[in-house]
Amino acid sequence: MTFSPSRRIALVAALAATTLAFSLPGAEVAHAADQVVRIGATPGPHAQILEAVKPVLAKKGIDLRIQEFSDYVVPNQALDAGELDANSFQHQPYLDNQVKDRGYKLVSVATTVNFPMGIYSKKHKSFDQVPNGGTVAIQNDPTNGGRTLLLLQDKGVIKLKADVGFKPTVLDIVENPRKLKFIEIDAAQAPRTLDDVDAAAVNTNYAEPAGLSPQKDAILLEEPKGPYVNVIAVRAADKDKPWVKDLVEAYRSPETKAFIEQKFKGAVLTSW
Repeated sequence: MTFSPSRRIALVAALAATTLAFSLPGAEVAHAADQVVRIGATPGPHAQILEAVKPVLAKKGIDLRIQEFSDYVVPNQALDAGELDANSFQHQPYLDNQVKDRGYKLVSVATTVNFPMGIYSKKHKSFDQVPNGGTVAIQNDPTNGGRTLLLLQDKGVIKLKADVGFKPTVLDIVENPRKLKFIEIDAAQAPRTLDDVDAAAVNTNYAEPAGLSPQKDAILLEEPKGPYVNVIAVRAADKDKPWVKDLVEAYRSPETKAFIEQKFKGAVLTSW
């Protein structure tokens, strides 16, 4: 097949334009912008906040894909196994406990938000109304269950052994003047127990989806202090990668902060 001189000139120009387009810096950036970061979270506020982070991170050329988990165990398993790139659902004491007990090579790269722990009841309007011998549901994992026991001690309900640290258990209770009975349950199931117990400790990320407001409905509420600020966790091998820095900056952006303050109205507190 032969081409006329004019068609040969047009073809050469088209090929040159195509070559130039692939060699331009902008073309390389567009290709790199397809990076995907898979992050795990529990339903409710953690996942909702990440939905607000997603468009901020998209401006940096990263597609944040959020996967929700209904418990506290699987997100760290999935991250350690490489099924996730990061997770955002836990505080530092829980992560430390998981690393120690399971040998995960996971690290925190930033603090995020704090969810004050609340104790709720459908039967009583104050904790003083919980009767002697009443039943109180607490989380069955050592970190969150311990956190609830520390809250009860802080409010004068029980007394724990001295120097018990952040992970006391019911075996560490040395004074229980009201002879309360503690039932240990999975944290995600706590809201469902409220029909059957006098009171239950519910993490805020499970309270909000169940229609419970820490500020309005809790009959005891943790002070916004201590080590229970949540964190973003990644594999130790990834902690210095550029996408980690971008993820942290997007999470701690003014846009995300404004979303948290407007959406949760004090029930979730930012750490920055």
